[in-house]
Amino acid sequence: MKEQQLLRDSSIEPTSKIIGEGLGAANSAYLEFIDELKNHNIQVYWHYYNDGKAWLGKALYKWTTIRGTEKEMTAFWLSIWNGFFRVSIYIPEKARADVLNLSLDDEIKKMIKDSKQMGKLKFFPLIFDLHSYNLIDEIYTLINFKKTII
Repeated sequence: MKEQQLLRDSSIEPTSKIIGEGLGAANSAYLEFIDELKNHNIQVYWHYYNDGKAWLGKALYKWTTIRGTEKEMTAFWLSIWNGFFRVSIYIPEKARADVLNLSLDDEIKKMIKDSKQMGKLKFFPLIFDLHSYNLIDEIYTLINFKKTII
């Protein structure tokens, strides 16, 4: 089956039912992943982006500073594909060495080493296509790391 991004119609907002139909067998992993976000103070906000012609989930980590200022950071981006969901995490280039010191699978460390900086942006992407539960813990390790470098 060819990879195909779903949620392309701007007039149809993503619902649990629509997402579940698109994900099929990957839906249970998706639901567990989304449910766990609450424990990390992260909420996903769906928005239709004209540049990409698709609905994307922007996962925001929100906190209040010591002085009471409300802050937020994009933890990752979420997209729905036929049979899987994609989590895209953008790590600052200056943190590459630190992220390589995390307790991560060797394959993910290779992905970090091989990932190219995005043009003039000082970030490198880590893109995960999730069909099941098997990388969710690693992704949370990366998300929690990103929360510490803001």
